[in-house]
Amino acid sequence: MIIGNKEFKNYTYVLAIVNLTPDSFWKNSRNDEYTVLKTVEKAITDGASVIDLGAQSTRPGYSEVSADCEISRLERPLQLIKKNFDIPVSVDTYFYECAKASLEMGADMINDIWGLTHDSGMAELIAKHKASVCIMHNAQKTLEGDIWKQITAFLQKSVSLALDAGIGRNKICLDGGIGFAKTKEQNHELLNGYNRLAALGYPLLLGTSRKSMFGGNVEDRLLQTVESTRLAAKYGVTFVRVHDVKENFEAIREVYG
Repeated sequence: MIIGNKEFKNYTYVLAIVNLTPDSFWKNSRNDEYTVLKTVEKAITDGASVIDLGAQSTRPGYSEVSADCEISRLERPLQLIKKNFDIPVSVDTYFYECAKASLEMGADMINDIWGLTHDSGMAELIAKHKASVCIMHNAQKTLEGDIWKQITAFLQKSVSLALDAGIGRNKICLDGGIGFAKTKEQNHELLNGYNRLAALGYPLLLGTSRKSMFGGNVEDRLLQTVESTRLAAKYGVTFVRVHDVKENFEAIREVYG
């Protein structure tokens, strides 16, 4: 897969979560324009290959903020990162207007938790900017029955939107959406069978970092996160999206030897 000026293949890479929100569920991931450069520098030193900027918390029970609010949070940090570092930057948004502003400021990928279905024109916008996209599965209601058929159907439909709009096949990756519209049991089922999604023919991204599926307090979920990263590496998943870069990077390196 290509993101920005970098190619990612035959390995598992770390996509570092850098939140620009005051309410993200993991407080250590919260940043603003005054802390973001130090945070990104550390992430790169610790082994991050991509930076994923989020200007809206999507934790369980979150209160949605507007696209304008996202843009105001993103603008200065994104410009600073692009000016100071040679690393691909993904922006986590499902709003067309925020994606447009981010791409115009130099973002390399849009990480859309609604798989290009929330705002019309999102796929065409990404194609116009020759950017990459991460398509995640989501649903309005918690899944019932066979989760694999529903996840696969959603992702296939979203991939068709991307291809029809002109997004290059080598600029698409897929995320099964752990923690979104799924029960704890379904999240574990998805994680343990994550390699089944490879049959769709695209690189995969896994996002489990410190999520509630692991139980307990958010502060105590690092070990489970690292174990899920090891599993992802064994499955050949291309990206893991994590808060704790160093620990997950080292786990990947252990698997690949």
